[in-house]
Order: sequence, then structure tokens, then C-alpha cells
Amino acid sequence: MAEARTLRNPNPSPATFPARNASHRIVRKRGLFLPVSSSSSSRSSSSYAPQSSLRYAVLGAGFAGLSVAYHLLKHSPRDSRIRVDIYDEVGLGGGASGVSGGLVHPYSPKAKLLWRGKECWEECLELLRVAEEAAALDELSNKNHEIDGFIIRRRGILRPAMSMKNFDVLNENARNCLPSCRIERTSQDAARNLIPYFSTPCNAAFYLPEAVNINPQRYIQALFLACQNLVQEASGVGLEEKELHLHKSSINKLTDLAHYTAVIVCAGAQADSLPELSSKLPLRTCRGVVAHMRLPESARNGNIGESPSILSDAWLAVQNSSSLYMGATWDWNSRNYSRDVSADEASRALVELLSKASVIYPSIKDWTFSGAMGGVRAMPPLTANNGSLPLLGSIDNFVTGNGNEDIKFWLFGGLGSRGLLYHALLGKLTANAVLSCNEKLIPSELISWKKPYID
Repeated sequence: MAEARTLRNPNPSPATFPARNASHRIVRKRGLFLPVSSSSSSRSSSSYAPQSSLRYAVLGAGFAGLSVAYHLLKHSPRDSRIRVDIYDEVGLGGGASGVSGGLVHPYSPKAKLLWRGKECWEECLELLRVAEEAAALDELSNKNHEIDGFIIRRRGILRPAMSMKNFDVLNENARNCLPSCRIERTSQDAARNLIPYFSTPCNAAFYLPEAVNINPQRYIQALFLACQNLVQEASGVGLEEKELHLHKSSINKLTDLAHYTAVIVCAGAQADSLPELSSKLPLRTCRGVVAHMRLPESARNGNIGESPSILSDAWLAVQNSSSLYMGATWDWNSRNYSRDVSADEASRALVELLSKASVIYPSIKDWTFSGAMGGVRAMPPLTANNGSLPLLGSIDNFVTGNGNEDIKFWLFGGLGSRGLLYHALLGKLTANAVLSCNEKLIPSELISWKKPYID
């Protein structure tokens, strides 16, 4: 088992967690990574581990997994000894999260506020702030700072009205928008002041000035830094000991992790590959391919470097004046989890995406294809009243066959294409439920998916 990164308190107390075989520890102190042998910094659990020791396994290093890990470390009891192990065979952001378009707002395609949209939006912005601060701190203290470029691009999002019927629906629902994420109606001429050569079939668009564009890979890296900072801060207080470990390895079955206090499955579409959960989760897989487009120097007669991103049948996530991502395709029931995209798949995706994007941004034809990446979304089922909602809650019944009060196995999955909006609030709810061993802390709408399997 390879362990990619490990962080402990620089000055641990004599009571520590059990060592793991063939591990390589890294102590992060004052911005530096210092190798330490695992045998010299660990003790056996039977002799030294206090009763308040808590060990949590988080499966998945995407938006969901990093949010849960952060909130476990943030909200753990002050007098506890806590260790969080994150398992992901690819590493940080290796799944669908790392391929996300990064466009975040709290509305449906019809501009309706989504389930708990205000809370989700506020918690998302808070976790984004935490990640940005962690990256800024790391840049000041670490000469080997690896996060280059923006984490959050604050230029808003523009959504064109594609028909008069679509315009009427968007216009009506926009009246109930949040003050913290406004929806403003704008004409095509005004929209072109925001995005050169923008086009809309109905001469109208809707601008969300507070909506943001996230670089998913940089954000995940920064959120991991924020988790590391919580461990560092705990060492300064002296009342608690925290450890954070990232294992670049896969888990074959959940019962292999029974020695943990709790196990939280945040593995996205690959949760179904665990034998205990196979064919038991009401999720559909959907592979999406995203194309990276670049604008040649000779074609730069319309600078979009300060422009908002575009959200329509295809979305355009602007990175800078000469770079954007265009997505995404929808290949239902795909089991191709590879981030790599074959030449044939890329060619088909490019044709499909260009045909959609050129309707609202004709100048996309001047851009050149620079590469593609793919990921598989875990799409949840529709609920009766709230659209599609992620799946949360205890899964002990699936793993052990019984639901004891002492819940060990948990699920946080099915974020679909709204992972960035939901991950912060639902990661916090999941972590609090895990720490309290109380599923009732999770809203009933998010655990109702289990009813057919339990009744």
C-alpha cells in the first residue's frame, strides 16, 4: 500500500495511533515537507492508544471526500485523538471532481432555487474561502508552492434564453433569486459587452454576477492544504492530536476497514464497485468528456479574459484570454472511469460540443482543440418534490446486515453534476452525523433512498 502524504502534529503526545506497514510519513512544518520514518514516530495501539482515539477512513479524494475530511478534523471533540485516512487510488481530484466544469450557482436550469440552495451556496462560499486562504498561506511559507493560477474566478455566469418559452420561465423564476447570487436579465447587446460575439436566439440572456468559476484541481489541492492546517493548528493548542493521511491506493471491500471508528464512502460512481454496495445503490453512471480549447495568437481580436463563463446546452468555463474548457458530453451507463480520452472519443465529443457551443458563441470556431479529459458522474434518482438529491446516511445494513446504534459505515455520494454546490453543506452534515454517531442529524430527504432496501 503506497501512502502519498501524511501529516501529524509536529510534537505528538506519547499516545499515538497504530503504525501502518510500509508507510512513509511526511511532517509538514513551516511550509516544508520533512520525511520521518514511521517506526520512529508510532506506538502500538494496545499499549498507548487512549480510549478517546478516533480513526476515520474516507474513501475518495474528490469534493465530497475532502469536505468530509475537513469537517471531521474541524468539528472533532477538543480532547480527542483523531486520525483521518483518505483513500484514493488516483490521488487528489483523480475522479469526476477533477474534471468538473467548475461553474457554481444555486439554481436549476430553469433558474429555480435548488434544495436548500441558500445554505448550500453559503457553505460552498465559506469552504472556497477556507481553501483560498490555505493556498495563500502556503504560497507565503512554502518555496515549493504547487498551486499556480486562480482557484476561484469571480466573473459571473451568463445563461442565454434559447426560446421565448425558455425566456418566460427564466424571467419568472429569476424574481425569486437570492440577494447573494442575483439573476439579472440583460439584452444581447448588453451581453456582448460582457462577452464579445455572444449570441442568443431570443435577444436576451440572464447574468449571474456573483456566480463563480472554480478550477477544480487547484481547489481540491487547496482544500487538502486546509485540512493539513487544521492538524498544524491542533498542535499549537496542545489539547488534541490530529493526523491526516492520504493513501494512493484502492480498497477492495469495506469489511477490510472494520478496525476504523467509522468509514465514509465518498467514492462517487465507483462506490458501486465495492462488493458490499454492488447493485444496491440507486445511482446511474454517466461519463462526461470536457474539451480544452485555446485561442491562437492570430485570432485574438475579441478578448474574453475578463468575461463571464457561459452556461447553456454546452458550457464554456473561461480560464483566461486564450484558454477555456468546453463541456460536457453525457454518455449514460458508461463504466469507462479513465481520465484519459481516446482520439475517437475526443473527436466525437468535439463535434457534439462545438455544434452546441457555436449557437451561443460563434467565435468558438476560431479556437483550437488542445486536449480532452473524462470522468464518470454518479447520478442520483429524482425525488418526489426536490429534484435529484445526493445519497447520504448509514449503510451498515448493506455491509454487516444489521443497523446497530454504533454506526460504522456511511455513504456520501450521488452528487451528480452539482458536486461543488452540495459538497460543503452535505460534507459538514455527514461529518457531524459521523462524529455523533447519529443519522438523525441528516435531513430525511437525503436518506429516504434507503427505504426500499430496509422495508
